[in-house]
Amino acid sequence: MSFNVAIVEKAKANSYFREVLATGPHSQIVVMSIPPGGEIGSEVHPDIDQVLIFVQGKGEAILNGEKSAVAVDRLVHVPAGTRHNFVNTGKTDLRLYTIYAPPEHEPGTIHKTKADAVAAHEVEYKAK
Repeated sequence: MSFNVAIVEKAKANSYFREVLATGPHSQIVVMSIPPGGEIGSEVHPDIDQVLIFVQGKGEAILNGEKSAVAVDRLVHVPAGTRHNFVNTGKTDLRLYTIYAPPEHEPGTIHKTKADAVAAHEVEYKAK
């Protein structure tokens, strides 16, 4: 299914921790919003590349232990196998859109909060 939206506007308007917008056979588009002081959480995707594009706020990228700043108009590429985390260091929500290749989440996934995402991950992990 094709997908055509004003992605920066969509990402800026998003208030959910994670919302999957589109999923294809080889990639997935997701918008995220991380509250001040919040973080995505340290993780590794063994077989998934991820590209994150920041549209609001400021924060810190931590890739394999190395820290660097992120802010509006920054793009971060996270190759498969890279331990990564993104932390909001600003006073407003850190908003972004991200592309996973291949897809990481079930199509249509919405996690309103990080707690919702953690709970869903625990359920998925127990089901395996």
